[in-house]
Amino acid sequence: MMKTRPLAGLLSKIVLGTALAASLSGCVAMAVGGVATAALSANDRRTLGMQTEDKSINVKAEIKMQQLTGENGHINVTSYNRKVLLTGEVRDEAMKQAAEREVRAIDNVVSVINELEIAGPSSYTSRSSDALITTKVKASLVDKKTISATSVKVTTERGVVYLQGLVTPREGNVAADVAKGVSGVTRVVKIFEYIAEEDPRANQAAPAQS
Repeated sequence: MMKTRPLAGLLSKIVLGTALAASLSGCVAMAVGGVATAALSANDRRTLGMQTEDKSINVKAEIKMQQLTGENGHINVTSYNRKVLLTGEVRDEAMKQAAEREVRAIDNVVSVINELEIAGPSSYTSRSSDALITTKVKASLVDKKTISATSVKVTTERGVVYLQGLVTPREGNVAADVAKGVSGVTRVVKIFEYIAEEDPRANQAAPAQS
């Protein structure tokens, strides 16, 4: 029998803890935030080492992208399992290719998914809308009891939702369908790494089946 964990309940507590942290200050707020982060990390299908490596890649890539674009672009970096997704806007094709080269040169990067658009930087309103869509997709994934929400990374750019993660083919299809049902989403792009249903990681952080 597949092991299950009360993931939805755990995430509800994390959300509550995060909201509480926002109303606190100093060390207490940091402690609450730390507990939430630790709980999410424990339910991630990546190893702790891989999570740390992805964070390091993100930091290095973001610095490089800011140096490259200055005021002439807006690039988001999302590393998952050392595969880096680039979204946002750049001035021209040369800058788009330069961004990809810079990220590929970072130690331990396995591949780069270059989804940069040649356009002016998106507006504050557009970015706020994208942030709201991401939040709604994540919430909808948590509500879906048949997939592990913590195994799906959500990025939104100009209404396009990109989904990354270590998932089974069934989970990937369910996650994409959930995202498509969120208002404001214009397109869903799956960039998953697939694992078998029999893979032990498929049982990690698995929600209770109804």
